[in-house]
Amino acid sequence: MVDSRDSLKNRLKAARDRQGLDKPQAGQGGGPTSPWGFGLRAGVEVFSALVVGVGLGFALDRWLGTWPWLFLLFFVLGAAAGVLNVYRLFNPRSGARKN
Repeated sequence: MVDSRDSLKNRLKAARDRQGLDKPQAGQGGGPTSPWGFGLRAGVEVFSALVVGVGLGFALDRWLGTWPWLFLLFFVLGAAAGVLNVYRLFNPRSGARKN
């Protein structure tokens, strides 16, 4: 019984490979492939996280009158989010488990 399951799994994999179903399509959510692409995306990730953190902290400080505490807190949180995004860029998790 186990052989038939493995045989079916192997035949399905071979058929999907022939049809190109398991390969990511070009331009559809794949990560950057060149060093320039990785560098640009890493820079954008850090910059955008910092801008959001600083903007949110500045707005909350002005609204609540707590200058500079929330600004500093959200600056640190934005920097941490940017570093985490770059870490995820260079160490992607695999979506499928290998059985």
